Amino acid sequence: MSHLLSIITFLPLIGALLILFARDNARWIALIFTIADFLLTVVLWAKFDGSTPAFQFVEHAQWLASGISYHMGVDGISMLFVVLTGLLMPFCILASWKSIETRIPEYMIAFLALETLMMGVFTSLDLFLFYLFFEGGLIPMFLIIGVWGGKRRVYASYKFFLYTLLGSVLMLLAILAMYQYTGTTDIETIINTAHFPVAMQTWLWLAFFASFAVKMPMWPVHTWLPDAHVEAPTAGSVILAGILLKMGGYGFLRFSLPMFASASVHFGTLVFVLSIVAIIWASLVALAQEDMKKLIAYSSVAHMGFVTMGIFTITHQGIEGGIYQMLSHGIVSGALFLCVGVVYDRMHTREIAAYGGLVNRMPMYAACFMVFTLANVGLPGTGGFVGEFLTMLGAFIHNTWIAIFAATGVILSAAYALYLYRRIIFGDLVKPALQTIKDLSPREVAILAPLVVITIVMGVYPKPIFDVTGASVANLVSQHRAAIAYDHGAPAKLASGVRR
Repeated sequence: MSHLLSIITFLPLIGALLILFARDNARWIALIFTIADFLLTVVLWAKFDGSTPAFQFVEHAQWLASGISYHMGVDGISMLFVVLTGLLMPFCILASWKSIETRIPEYMIAFLALETLMMGVFTSLDLFLFYLFFEGGLIPMFLIIGVWGGKRRVYASYKFFLYTLLGSVLMLLAILAMYQYTGTTDIETIINTAHFPVAMQTWLWLAFFASFAVKMPMWPVHTWLPDAHVEAPTAGSVILAGILLKMGGYGFLRFSLPMFASASVHFGTLVFVLSIVAIIWASLVALAQEDMKKLIAYSSVAHMGFVTMGIFTITHQGIEGGIYQMLSHGIVSGALFLCVGVVYDRMHTREIAAYGGLVNRMPMYAACFMVFTLANVGLPGTGGFVGEFLTMLGAFIHNTWIAIFAATGVILSAAYALYLYRRIIFGDLVKPALQTIKDLSPREVAILAPLVVITIVMGVYPKPIFDVTGASVANLVSQHRAAIAYDHGAPAKLASGVRR
């Protein structure tokens, strides 16, 4: 299929248009189209050749001005984010099946449009096209939070929109400067043939960093995230944590490291400091939370600190770990928010103090929640362990002290995650409101059971993921070292056919 990427990217948008004409069947249309899109991403994975770092399934056509084209493709770094996006969307539709009762067609249209825009971010090979998808995703998420969110939804949606828009405006200016300097916005061409002077790299790196740091989000530009998570509907929180946060890490891998190699090394210390502060500070703040969603939101800030730390070690282990951590966190954090949604739908409160002793009435729920909690801690045998171990290994290779400070985050994550689990699940069932609470319904089992299986499989058999990412990560590290050598006056050492 020569246009497989375009089909995967725009199929949800076709579903959104169909809902306009069949509004009464909005839920089923959205579910069918998201499942179909996920199955296509599985086909993409099956056809993907992990032995080469080259972009695959490439589509190229002239689009706007000279040098700006419709260019799509995936490599080992972006491939699995496409699969992750396709995987989470059907769960979001199922999670919204009963909890969303107003403006259902509009809600489903917003989610399908968001899926198209998220897919476009990971498949774009043109800077301008990437920017359109990257910024376009703000609009449906702004509406999802602002229309279907909680009591402070308007405040949270505007805060989310303005924070991310401000950072992205700087990225747009950087893209314009890159286009003026190179005469093209083609990502592959810029990586392989263009070279920016070290002084210019500094400003370009900072401009892209402003956008990606807010998106991750990194400390101290993270304050929009807890508000957005608390006010968003359950499915909105799943997509925020599962996919939208990963766009920042993906941006560092796609742009910052290969295009601005010297600047990435120069600002590496800054990134490590911010990452360690995020790991320790966000974990401590999570311990003080009384709202389940806020606790999980701050844990996401801490886990993204491991990702940025691993990526900027610029070692094979660190980058592999960063990618794996993003994929695992996408599953685990999304599942944790779904677990919060299960009890919220029954009790209409997220206060930790309102619960206790749920294991007595909800044993299946307690078992699922336990798996995701242990994965969030990074227990061996779960997907959370592999990513954390590799990022810390990369940090240890780069600088022992970075790994030592980051290791405190592992201890703190166990503290806040087990604190949450103990207060909700264990103890006596003394609160009258919980006496008649019911265990997981068949629909909720269909949502959580596959995520439990994926979490465990990722922990015990990571090979299929490394088979996809290995060659591309090795090539990225090689290109980065070659670019550094070039900047220090050693062009003969350029690798992978890079012409600077």
